[in-house]
Amino acid sequence: MKKNKKLVVVLLVMLAVSSGCTKYLSDGDNKKIVNEVTGQSLTSNILCLPEDEDLRKIYEDNKDRMDVEYDSLKSCNDFKPNNLKYNGLWESIFIKPLAWVIIKLGQFVNSYGLAVIILGILIRLILLPFTRKTMMQSENMKKAQPELQAIQKKYGNNQDQAMAMQMSQEMMMVYKKYHINPASGCLVGFIQLPILLAFLEAINRVPAIFEDNFLTLQLGTSPFVGIKSGNYLYILIIILIVLTTYFSYKYSMRSTTGNSEQDKQMELMMKFMIAFISIASLSLPTALALYWIVSNGFMIAQNFMLKKVLSKGGKQKDKSRDKIKDAKIISEKENNKVEVEIEKNNSTNQNSKKKNNKGKKKRGK
Repeated sequence: MKKNKKLVVVLLVMLAVSSGCTKYLSDGDNKKIVNEVTGQSLTSNILCLPEDEDLRKIYEDNKDRMDVEYDSLKSCNDFKPNNLKYNGLWESIFIKPLAWVIIKLGQFVNSYGLAVIILGILIRLILLPFTRKTMMQSENMKKAQPELQAIQKKYGNNQDQAMAMQMSQEMMMVYKKYHINPASGCLVGFIQLPILLAFLEAINRVPAIFEDNFLTLQLGTSPFVGIKSGNYLYILIIILIVLTTYFSYKYSMRSTTGNSEQDKQMELMMKFMIAFISIASLSLPTALALYWIVSNGFMIAQNFMLKKVLSKGGKQKDKSRDKIKDAKIISEKENNKVEVEIEKNNSTNQNSKKKNNKGKKKRGK
């Protein structure tokens, strides 16, 4: 099992360090070339041709500095994952297919912003079995809390290594009893991370996406640049990112591990992540912000619904248990009545036998 985990980690590291990540277009002084309209740093390894004339001119003037052959690029409408030469597993497995899906979906709904939102919902639906499992783990952890706390109270702050090992073994037994895997809570985040990074890459490298507008918001523009340009609707994007991130983390990390030190670390990590994501969102493309908001919003609604379903299931179980208890009590009462009747009948039969015996004795005399 450990060997398999190490193999997975090695493969992920290989994917991460493989070539194919976003590279930025620089001028003769190695300064990033910025689109003055959107404030976006232009990508030098775009996957297809820009549609905006001014943007296309910038790329044509700097095509010698690009990391792809500009003249071989096709229109974004005609883009296929196998158009460009192989440039690493990361690009081939994640970025190009995802970019192609966004382009085709954007053409279908006539909006790349709407395409990003729909795709965010679809990805969450695909991840639903994993998030449901995480939710179940959270509920099982609640049930296990009294036993975990009792173990902690039993050993206290004992720093002895042997006692610590024994405490750890007892806690693992409790986890096993309630079917809890402490590492499974990271599973959804672990799966979602490459998807999020691939989204960022696809947005940065497909001009058709970062040139498009959605509700007056330019998808390639960061909220910080948008606010500076006077479009205060970008403030709403920041607020939604902060709120959805906070509530999604609050729901996903609301269970405790039974270890007060670990619980504090989890809470601190949650606060750090919320602060980090909120600050980072200022400089990330609006298209990625839309994906993040929709993804978090779906997760909040999903957790709310799952919690209701689980609570109903728990109530039904309690009712069925109560019915079984009532049935047992009734059956016990009935059994007691039968036993009493049998005893009465036995005593009546014994009395009649005694009377008959006495009568026989009198006659014999």
